[in-house]
Amino acid sequence: MKLLYDENLPPELITQLADVFPESRDVRTALPRQASDTAVWQFARSHGFMLATKDNDFEQLAYLRGHPPKVIWLRCGNASTSQIERLLRKSHSRILEFEADTQNALLVLP
Repeated sequence: MKLLYDENLPPELITQLADVFPESRDVRTALPRQASDTAVWQFARSHGFMLATKDNDFEQLAYLRGHPPKVIWLRCGNASTSQIERLLRKSHSRILEFEADTQNALLVLP
């Protein structure tokens, strides 16, 4: 399972979660600096990533455009890197189910 971590998430998540989300990437290393939401969306779509973000703009894109890519919207506020890591680890089975779901484009994690 491949996640593309949006620029509002800590880049350390790539290494910290490599055991459960292998082949994941960070937007900052995958795309030019300050890439538009559309560019991020297109990159995730064309490279088979699910997009993990705190940005509600991607929630709106998920509703408007559907999937791919699927969007995991983290609504955890100003959480620390370790809190975000725990949330994603705890939600691993939900994310696997979401990945296999052919209907839904958005998963909201509190």
